[in-house]
Amino acid sequence: MADNAKQTSADDFTPIAGADRAKLDDEKIATPSLTFLQDSWRRLRKNKAAMIALGLLIILFILAFGSHFFETHNPNATNPNFANLPPKIPGIDINGLNGTLDQSGERVNAYAQAHAGNNWYLLGTDYLGRDLFSRILYGTRISLEIALIASFFDLAFGVVYGITSGWIGGRVDTLMQRIIEIMLSIPNLVVMVLLILVLKPGMTAIILSIAITSWINMARLVRAQTLELKNQEFILAARTLGESSWKIAFKHLLPNLSSVIIINLMFTIPTAIFFEAFLSYIGIGISAPQASLGTLINDGQKNFQFLPYQMWYPAIVLSVLMIAFNILGDGLRDALDPKSRE
Repeated sequence: MADNAKQTSADDFTPIAGADRAKLDDEKIATPSLTFLQDSWRRLRKNKAAMIALGLLIILFILAFGSHFFETHNPNATNPNFANLPPKIPGIDINGLNGTLDQSGERVNAYAQAHAGNNWYLLGTDYLGRDLFSRILYGTRISLEIALIASFFDLAFGVVYGITSGWIGGRVDTLMQRIIEIMLSIPNLVVMVLLILVLKPGMTAIILSIAITSWINMARLVRAQTLELKNQEFILAARTLGESSWKIAFKHLLPNLSSVIIINLMFTIPTAIFFEAFLSYIGIGISAPQASLGTLINDGQKNFQFLPYQMWYPAIVLSVLMIAFNILGDGLRDALDPKSRE
């Protein structure tokens, strides 16, 4: 049969004409394939508001955690001779930024009156002569540290608790959810006050309060998504292949829960920042002489009628932090889950 088989030659092939070749090129996939994260980043970059918020947050993180390089003065150093000096930026002659104050309808040089010499304060000083710019950077770092701690507990406890509850199910799930409901019935402020009875006001009490309560919402969301995903075909296929339950939970479930985790994390952070600022504002959070955005706003409101900048600047930084995280969270929600926009 091999001898009788027809031999092929070059004459048996006909070259494709130019027009036909163009039709074949039209059927090619022109764009490269993208992974889930690459596609999400591409969608996020199209959201201008989210990118602006991301840029602002990066700048604030750099200024806060690199404040040793940007601080012009010690944030806790007092100098009563330079108390309540207005903002002054060298080379700028604009009222409100040139070191002058309005006294009896006239602009006077507050730095000359205080004999400040060559000293200048970018955002002015407070009632004890402390540099407001350095204190705002320090307070911003405190707020961001609280936010990172809240994020850690969300990921370390909330995600694990939610996956465990949803994956095991049954009586274990019922018991774990009853525990969460009991914890939800206790307000965060009550937990904080109870901790203050044992510990003095400060970072330790705030961190413990966040450790006890911040992860609950994340656990409930992750548990709900786990219940929805654990009966999907890819999970059933992994079970059929004999993979262990924990391997399925963290190898197959966790990547599919990433969008829910990231989105909820971006909304947890501003909540933690506001919680710390509120506690410091009412006097049961960060204690003096340490600076916090809450304590700075509290100190600034006392002189708001005459020196409004002492309250405006920390309030603006706190507002920018919270708004930027919320806008970025909205952008990540749309990027990671396009169906949410429909």
